[in-house]
Order: sequence, then C-alpha cells, then structure tokens
Amino acid sequence: MNPGTVALAVTDGMLNFELGIAYEVFDAAPAGVDGPWYDMAVCGAGAVRVGRFRLEPEHGLDRLGRLAPGDTLIVPGWADIDEPPPAELVDAVRAAHAAGVRVASLCTGAFVLAAAGLLDGRRATTHWAHTEVLAARHPGVEVDPDVLYVDNGSVLTSAGKAAALDLCLHLVRLDLGSAVANAVARRLVVPPHRAGGQAQFVAAPVPARDDHPLAALLPWVIERLDEPLTVEDLARRANMSSRHLGRQFRAVTGTTPLQWLLTQRIRRAQELLETTDDSVDAIATATGMGTATTLRRHFNRTVGVPPDSYRRTFRRTGQPDF
Repeated sequence: MNPGTVALAVTDGMLNFELGIAYEVFDAAPAGVDGPWYDMAVCGAGAVRVGRFRLEPEHGLDRLGRLAPGDTLIVPGWADIDEPPPAELVDAVRAAHAAGVRVASLCTGAFVLAAAGLLDGRRATTHWAHTEVLAARHPGVEVDPDVLYVDNGSVLTSAGKAAALDLCLHLVRLDLGSAVANAVARRLVVPPHRAGGQAQFVAAPVPARDDHPLAALLPWVIERLDEPLTVEDLARRANMSSRHLGRQFRAVTGTTPLQWLLTQRIRRAQELLETTDDSVDAIATATGMGTATTLRRHFNRTVGVPPDSYRRTFRRTGQPDF
C-alpha cells in the first residue's frame, strides 16, 4: 500500500525541533524496509525563518491544494502563539482538509488547525504550557492538557517535543504497520510506542540517557513477554521493593509497572496479528495473556476492536506483511 504524500506546511517562526522530527520520520525509509514509502513535500510561502535558520521550501503553499484524499498534511508548531497564524496558511490547511487530506499538528501547530475550524467540537491537545491559551482562544475546542496526542481520524494533534515524535510514529504505524514504525523508532533510538493517552507531563523528568534505574529491566521484560511476569518478578529482577519499583516506573514511563507491561503485551499482539497467521490462542500464549479470552478482553478495551477484526482490517487494506 502506498502511504501517499506527507506535506509539511511551514511558516515564519516554525519550531525547528518539531519540523526536524517530521522530516526525519517521513523523508526516507529506515534500513531493511523495502516496501513503498512516503513522498515528502515541504511547502511554504517563500523563505521562512526556522529558529536561527533560513529555510527555502521546495514548494509553495499552492502545493497543498494538489494533495490527494488520503495524503497527510503536517503543521509543525511555531514560537509566537500571541500572533494569529498567517491567513494564507490557515486557508490552505482548511481547504486541504475539506478535500479529504489527513491533517496533523505538532505542538503549537494546533493553533493553526483551530484557526481553520478543524478542531471545533473535537478533542485536541497541544504543549501543556499552552493548553489554557488554546482553550480560551477557541472555546469550541475540547482541549485535553493531559495526553501526548489525540487521534480524531482525519484530524490529529500532539503535545510538544517528544510527543510530536510519538504522533509521527503513530501515523507510520497506522499507514504501514507496527513492524515498520518500530524500524523507524530503532533508527531514531527511541521507544517504539507510547500510547496517546499517556500523561504528557510527570512530576519527575524522564532521563534523557539510558542510565536510569530501569534501563536494564525494560529490555529484559520485552524479551520475556510470553512469561507470566508479576510486579514481584520485576522488582526481584531490578533488586528493588515493589513499592520502589512502582515509583521508578512512574518516574521513567509515566505509568505503573502492570499498565506498562500490558501495553507491551498488546503491542506485541498487534505485531503478531499484522505479520503472522498465528491463531489468537497462539498469540495469547506468545504475549503472556494466557488465554484467547483474556487477550480479546484486553485487546478490545485497549485498541477498540477485537483481535480478529484488527487482523482483517490490516489484510483488507493491503498492509504489507513485513
């Protein structure tokens, strides 16, 4: 399945980190992925300032009007949210969405989507420091300050910085499957999946390096998802008390040990459903769920559809069996 074009709509004052994330994710396929990849188009009304850099877009904003239904338009954040977004950018984003283009914002790019009316009556997010401003300026938007990203189907919004990367990986996962999204994550040396509903701000910062107290434990668990691991097993492996382990998980991952473990089991089940013909019973065993009934219950609650329907959807839409 060809994932189509990803267009980056840039304007003066764009945040270079968010812009760079989108370009890095969608511009080139990671090593080992031989299937179709995105076409990339950087679009803007002439040269723009991106942080301390000057960027010459390869296309004008009129290129957005030639996007096809199913293509993706990404609006990175920009620094000066006190100023209204450029009218020509707002108009181009509105017209692209009306033509069936999927529109996603990164960080404060949500202000552009809101100005275009795309967020009215929808749940959305942006960087936690700006959610109150977004809600006050656009009262028709249901602003959620406590999530990494929100997927409304044709309209998606993310919080800032790392959450923008989470949303980009989420789009790759939707278009090309978990195996490809994981390959992109490995290239970027980042975790392959953080659910959009995870809190975007935790009391203690997430360590930037791999020398945090769970650095050895998390890969060990990932390699043993087929085993019936408990919190006590994890605590014993980490040489911590269960209570201390819980505090460390909250600090590093933003969630509890059991919830993190369940998320990894569900992600592994999705990969197996996408890439193998294994039965649901076999996948339940391989992911440590025990029984197909248990897997179906947790999968349906987390993903929103039963495992069998999830597999049929991937096969029907021509997702590649990587």
